[in-house]
Amino acid sequence: MLERAKEIIKDISSETDSIILMHSLSGKDSIALLDLTAPYFKRIVCVYMYAVADLDHIKPYHQYAASKYRNTEWLQVPHYGIYSYIKNGYMGCERNPKQRLWKLSDIIDKVRQRVGVEWCCLGFKQSDSLNRMLMLRSYKDGKESICWSGKKFYPLSTYRNIDVLEYISSKHLKTPEAYGGGGQSCGCDISDYHYLKYLSEHYPSDLEKIYSIYPRTRFIIGEHEQGRQ
Repeated sequence: MLERAKEIIKDISSETDSIILMHSLSGKDSIALLDLTAPYFKRIVCVYMYAVADLDHIKPYHQYAASKYRNTEWLQVPHYGIYSYIKNGYMGCERNPKQRLWKLSDIIDKVRQRVGVEWCCLGFKQSDSLNRMLMLRSYKDGKESICWSGKKFYPLSTYRNIDVLEYISSKHLKTPEAYGGGGQSCGCDISDYHYLKYLSEHYPSDLEKIYSIYPRTRFIIGEHEQGRQ
């Protein structure tokens, strides 16, 4: 399964033995990509972008993956969205109007400098959104998956969510979290009711960490449930 993705990964493995993998820890695309890339590289630096650092609910997958894939290293870095949150005081966080805004490319470049690895793997798919479809189709590598000039590659470019989930099931990999709303956390779901409700029921200490940094999130669960009555 996902044979086209494997071909893309093999193409990059002929260029380097080390990659950065932007990894959400509990999301389906990241789970599949780590399993796909692990056989082809000596060193995989998995980078998790967070809105709140050191949450307990991401640890089970981290422990599972670090044990299963011995050629991995793991970093947690602030999500690029945090800088916009700080600049605007989003959800009551401490505001700094002078805060510099960051983009995903800025985060990747900073990680590259830190770990000394150039090639970066991301889980973008054309089926995710129109913007991603246009971006990925602009790559003229024959597979709409490799940005040679920017040293980034997207093995899942031409696949759908169902294809990724079928791969995870066929390989008996750890199941991605769904949080009751049908989606997976990207590390930046602090205003999503289903995510916060999941934490309230299973990881209340994580929820308190979110509340302490983004105090207005404290009202989301109650307001959502009151609106449904």
